[in-house]
Amino acid sequence: MPAIEPVVECPERTLLIACGALAREVVELIRVNAWRHLTVSCLPASWHNTPEKIPGAIRERIRTARERYDRIFVLYGDCGTGGELDRVLEEEGVERIEGPHCYSFFAGNQVFDALAEAEPGTFYLTDYLARHFDRLIIQGLGMDRHPELEALYFGNYTKLIYLAQTEDPDLQARAEAAAARLNLTYEYRFTGYGDMARFLEQKVDLPQEPASWLS
Repeated sequence: MPAIEPVVECPERTLLIACGALAREVVELIRVNAWRHLTVSCLPASWHNTPEKIPGAIRERIRTARERYDRIFVLYGDCGTGGELDRVLEEEGVERIEGPHCYSFFAGNQVFDALAEAEPGTFYLTDYLARHFDRLIIQGLGMDRHPELEALYFGNYTKLIYLAQTEDPDLQARAEAAAARLNLTYEYRFTGYGDMARFLEQKVDLPQEPASWLS
């Protein structure tokens, strides 16, 4: 009688197209959840300064990946594309996380809407922005070379809220220093990964099927 061998179905191959500003958080969620079937492809975080590049680049990656992956998801908000990203994704039949930007889905879309309504003049930081504040905000917006630009960019802001993904004292100190640099009231809120974690758990996670047995 032949030996009975277990046959375990391979999980679906899943591609996640994500903003580079989310790479660290996505990698951590992959590690914690052991999502070995998930491949991540990140676009440059700097493209937030040129959001018109985002929809076309995502379309290209979707079309290039279709033959190699069973499922594709996009981890981007609208991110300044003016609805163009959603138009592209509808045409390509690919789903993205709900929300206008990462601040919203880290905080939770409903929570962020309440924050924005309560205090419209609020500037937000995430772990990524707290880590790279000087390079992305001070240098990226030219305020290191032209200090007079600070009033132009931040004159209508009154508050800075740090939406923290991790409880990191160094990042908290950097965020507080950023608020002081911009002369804004500082507030700290720990959000964890918010709706991003829930989206990935619902869309990317796979049920643990028992091995099927053939005789």
